[in-house]
Amino acid sequence: MKFYIGSSFANKDLVRYVSDRLEQKGFSHTYDWTRNDRASSLKDLQHIGQNEKDAITESNVVIIILPGEKGSHVELGIALGLGIRTILYSPKGEVYDLANTTTFYQLPEVEKYSGSIEGLLEYVLESGIHSEMNRSD
Repeated sequence: MKFYIGSSFANKDLVRYVSDRLEQKGFSHTYDWTRNDRASSLKDLQHIGQNEKDAITESNVVIIILPGEKGSHVELGIALGLGIRTILYSPKGEVYDLANTTTFYQLPEVEKYSGSIEGLLEYVLESGIHSEMNRSD
């Protein structure tokens, strides 16, 4: 299975951890944006954006780790628009808090997972690419 993980730079260590664990299980990370430095020009942004768009397009699943920044919301939109399986991870259930959620988080095709990062990994590994369930631990 090919996967992409979207999040904020503040979560890059967590993104790397999830990626490493999934790769150990034979999954393939389509693009690791955490290896990039912050963009310093519009040309850098364009190059990174194209790499991320291409990576999402070739993924079987896109995992969005909250909190995210504006880029992760664009990534969520690309995945939804292309009909790619999308898992939204909110560690403390923020996705269910009306004051902190968005309309797009609540779409039926968005799988939501709240709880531990280990629980998220189990969910992804157990469900493979065919699950349509939402779950919390």
